[in-house]
Amino acid sequence: MSYNYLPLDRLPTDFTQVSNFLRYNQKVSISFDAHERIISCRAFLDKKLSETDELFYGINTGFGFLQHVRIDKTQLHELQDNLLKSHACGLGDEVPAAIVKLMMALKIKSLSYGHSGVQVETVNRLMDMHNEDMFPVIFTQGSLGASGDLAPLSHLSLPLIGFGEVNWQGRKWAAADALKELNWLPVDLKSKEGLALINGTQFMSAYGLYCMVQAERLMKWANIIAAISVEAFDAVPYPFHPLIHAVRPHAGQVATASTLLRLLNGSEITDQPKQQVQDPYSFRCIPQVHGASADTFEYVKSVLIREINSVTDNPNIFPDEDLIVSGGNFHGQPLALVLDFLSIAASELANISERRTYQLISGQRGLPPFLVHNPGLHSGFMIPQYTAAGIVSENKQLCTPSCVDSIPSSNNQEDHVSMGANGAVKCKRVIDNIEKVLAIELLTAVQAIEFRRPAKSSPVLERVIAAFRTKVSINEADRILHDDMMASIAFLRDEELLDTCY
Repeated sequence: MSYNYLPLDRLPTDFTQVSNFLRYNQKVSISFDAHERIISCRAFLDKKLSETDELFYGINTGFGFLQHVRIDKTQLHELQDNLLKSHACGLGDEVPAAIVKLMMALKIKSLSYGHSGVQVETVNRLMDMHNEDMFPVIFTQGSLGASGDLAPLSHLSLPLIGFGEVNWQGRKWAAADALKELNWLPVDLKSKEGLALINGTQFMSAYGLYCMVQAERLMKWANIIAAISVEAFDAVPYPFHPLIHAVRPHAGQVATASTLLRLLNGSEITDQPKQQVQDPYSFRCIPQVHGASADTFEYVKSVLIREINSVTDNPNIFPDEDLIVSGGNFHGQPLALVLDFLSIAASELANISERRTYQLISGQRGLPPFLVHNPGLHSGFMIPQYTAAGIVSENKQLCTPSCVDSIPSSNNQEDHVSMGANGAVKCKRVIDNIEKVLAIELLTAVQAIEFRRPAKSSPVLERVIAAFRTKVSINEADRILHDDMMASIAFLRDEELLDTCY
C-alpha cells in the first residue's frame, strides 16, 4: 500500500492517519477484505429479497413516517434515486473542500464494513471521485444530526446518479457533465443503497475531525505564543514549576507546564531578576487553562475516532447471523455533545489569549502604552485588541450548546434529534476565530518583546520570532495593521516551523 493512500476497511483508523490524510492530501483505497465483505453483504441482501416478501425498512418500504408503505420490487431502483433527490435540501454556505474530502473518505470507511448492503461499484465510484479530486457541492444547512446527516449526504451522493454539482478542475460542474467528461456512466443504485449513502454521521464526524486537527495545531501555537507573551510581559516562571503540578496532576496541566518550561529554557529574559511576586491569571494560570482544554480535546478525540470506526447507517445487515435489523446508529447525540464541548474548550484558548494581549498593551512592566513610540500621535496596537475582544465575544455567543435543542420532524416519527450538525458548523467558526485571536496575540507579543532588547529569549522562541519578522516588520509608526494581522494568521499555518518547536 502506498503511503499516498489512506487504507479504508474495518481495521481501526486513528487520529494520526486522519491528520496526515488532511495534511498531505492523500487518496483513498479499500482493502481486499473490505471489497469481499461488501460483495458478500450485497449478495446476502439480494438473496434475502428474492426469497421473502418480508418488509425491511427503507429497503422495500418508504422512509420515515412512510415506513409502512410497501414498495413494489420493480420500483426499488426508482425508490433509491427518489430518496437522494428528495432529501437533497441543503442551504447555506458550501462546505469547504477539505471537509467534503473527509466526508467522502468516512462514508467509504463506514460502507467498507460490509453491513450496509451497497454494491462494490458504488463504493468504487465514491473512491474514483475522491481520488480524482471531484468533490460534490454540499451545503452547511439542512441536517438535524439524527436521521443521519440526510441533506448533506444526499448532496454528496447525487453525483453518483448524475445529479447535483461537483467542484472539479478548479471550477463548478453539473455532475452529469463531469461524468461525461470522464466517460463514467451514472451508478444504477439497487435496493437499500440510497439509504445506506445518506444515513450516517459523516457530515458531523468530518467537521469534528477537521476542527480537532486544527484545535491541536492551535493548542501548540497557543503554548508558543503564550511563552513569548510571558517573556514580553517579563513574567515570573515559578507558576510552571513541576512540583506545583505534581500535586494537582491533571494530565493536560502537567504537560502544558512542562512545555512552557521547555520553551523558556535558556532565556536571558526569564533569568533576569523580577520586581513582582505574582502575575495576572492570564500568565500565571496558563497550565491550568490550556491544560484543561487539552484534556477535553483528548476526550473529544476519543469519541470522534470511535464514531468513524463504526457503522452508522440504518438498517444494519448481518449476513453471518441472517439478520437485517433496523435501529438508530445514525443518531448524532454522541457527536453533538462533544462538538459543543470542543467549541467551549477551544474557545478558552482565545479567551485567555485576548487577556494577555490586553495586558501587553496596558503600559505595565516598562512597556509603552500600546507598544509604540510616541503614543498619542500613534495609536499603536490599541485596536487589534478591540478586534480580538469582539471575536472572543462572538465565540461566547457561538458556544451556546446546540445539543440541548430538539425539534421533531417526519410527522413526529423522528421526535428527538441531536442538532449536532449545527454544533459542527459553528464549531468550525469558533476554531477559525481562535486562529485570529492567537494571531493578534502573536503580533502583539513579538512587538512587545522588542522593548526587552538586547536581552534574548530562549533559542526556540527566538527562532519563531525571527521567522515571524521575515513576514511582519517591527512597527515603528502607525500603519494599516489589517495587513499585519493577515500575515500573522498565515504564519500560524506554517506547520513545518511548528514541527520544529515540538
